Amino acid sequence: MNESDQAGLKHQITIRLTELAAEDARGADAREVVELDQQMVGRLSRMDALQMQAMAKAQGARRQLETQRLKAALARMDKGEYGFCEDCGEDIALKRLQLDPAALKCISCASG
Repeated sequence: MNESDQAGLKHQITIRLTELAAEDARGADAREVVELDQQMVGRLSRMDALQMQAMAKAQGARRQLETQRLKAALARMDKGEYGFCEDCGEDIALKRLQLDPAALKCISCASG
């Protein structure tokens, strides 16, 4: 992988990290504690709110995991270890990295 390809991937990662931060900020209200005041909301509405809260928390956890993976990829770039399979040490295909910039394994090792 040449420097231009790596710079493009770094830019792609940076953009995605910005998007994830924005999505997380928008979803903060949905993860708040659900109000249990029966006069304010009926039982079924509270159940819906609890379900929506659980879904928002799960989405937040997925965003957090993706953020960690992308930050780890940036750290590997800084160390000069980016783009190499962690199992066999061979280059990870550029197309694979373009689809998943945080990929740790080449397609052969990932498929088992």
